[in-house]
Amino acid sequence: MFVDEAKIYVKAGDGGAGCVSFRREKFTPKGGPDGGDGGSGGSIIFVADENKNTLLDFAGKHHWIAERGQHGMGSKCFGLSGNDLVIQVPVGTMVFDADTEMLIADMDADEKRVVIAQGGMGGRGNVHYKSSTNQAPRYAQTGTEGVARNLKLELKLIADVGLVGMPNAGKSTLLRTISHARPKVADYPFTTLEPQLGIADLVGDRRMVIADIPGLIEGAQHGAGLGHAFLKHIERTKIIVHLLDLYPTDNSNPADNYRKIRGEIEAFSEVLANKDEVIAANKLDLSIDDEELEKLRKDLPGKEIHAISGVSKLGVEKLLDVIWHRLHPAAD
Repeated sequence: MFVDEAKIYVKAGDGGAGCVSFRREKFTPKGGPDGGDGGSGGSIIFVADENKNTLLDFAGKHHWIAERGQHGMGSKCFGLSGNDLVIQVPVGTMVFDADTEMLIADMDADEKRVVIAQGGMGGRGNVHYKSSTNQAPRYAQTGTEGVARNLKLELKLIADVGLVGMPNAGKSTLLRTISHARPKVADYPFTTLEPQLGIADLVGDRRMVIADIPGLIEGAQHGAGLGHAFLKHIERTKIIVHLLDLYPTDNSNPADNYRKIRGEIEAFSEVLANKDEVIAANKLDLSIDDEELEKLRKDLPGKEIHAISGVSKLGVEKLLDVIWHRLHPAAD
């Protein structure tokens, strides 16, 4: 199950209180103060993990609380510090303070560690307060409270390439062809209900991470269809591959479909609209001649259109090579 948003409450451990104690031993009737310090509370630490790709762990658990520090004890015994609570999140998770909407951390790299809530400090015992003028201090510090926060977690998948297009354009078929990912494929729209990631291996030890985004429809930026919830997942991609169905089952015009999706992308995010784009005309295996392909190129003047078939793999290797060199222009 793919979950890309969650709201949770985190509480770092409180610090333990310092101890008020005096040495009491046989033959030592007037022992001095010997109260130890309290232990520090555990912190809440987020760690990005590339092996995770969903926030499902937070769907059923909304309270995450670290251990508190133990109180100090007599005989100068210090309380144990609470263990930090280390929470693994998918790479690409953005952590917001739910109350202020301030971005706390962007977990954009594998193994990145961020202290989200600092544990409280342990209080000092009365052993620290003895002096020549105060030989029997009867006070100690209380520990400070650990930081508590309401958090909003938002996952934006990190990929090199984002596949976009109308429902049933063949994005999932293409992803299955070029990677080991196995998204659902069927002959009806909206078979992809959640983003899918795949790794495409190219000749010469080259590879790309590709995200298949659920099909977009007109009005996606306003919540129509499935696209609105997933458009954010291509905001981090470097290149958009716009897949067009040369032979739509609803007899729509491929060029008009392109303009509709571009309109949704531009309305959703200016940053997204300005990303490098590669256009691929899919389902070439269904063509008898080049009539539809030439018509599409005429309807989209000035656009470089690559003809492919995700089923027969025709033109796919060339398309991947084009994408690779767009990603790595210095390699040319």
